[in-house]
Amino acid sequence: SSDFYKNVFGFPEIDEPFKDGLHTWLDIGNNTSMHLIQAPWEPVTINKINHVCFSVPSMDDFVKNLDRLKIEYEDWPGNKNKINIRPDGIKQIYLKDPDGYWIEINDEYK
Repeated sequence: SSDFYKNVFGFPEIDEPFKDGLHTWLDIGNNTSMHLIQAPWEPVTINKINHVCFSVPSMDDFVKNLDRLKIEYEDWPGNKNKINIRPDGIKQIYLKDPDGYWIEINDEYK
């Protein structure tokens, strides 16, 4: 998952206090960080309603990177490689990280 978030989103890794090789902290902008912890996987119920969202300045550039990395995405109804357009004109897509968690990407970047 660390490589996924660094390669797909370009989030830089930042210093983490534990120094145990099990934690990765990533700078996701606006003085906010994401913490990933390596641990045994426990099954959970994951659906698209529960997701994290990141806004990007260019949906076209982001999708080109997904295509280059061979990462699948879909619109809200689940149509593969389709971009959803909200009633307010904002483009959005959904993809899963390597652990199966849903991520929304939209171009409501400010």
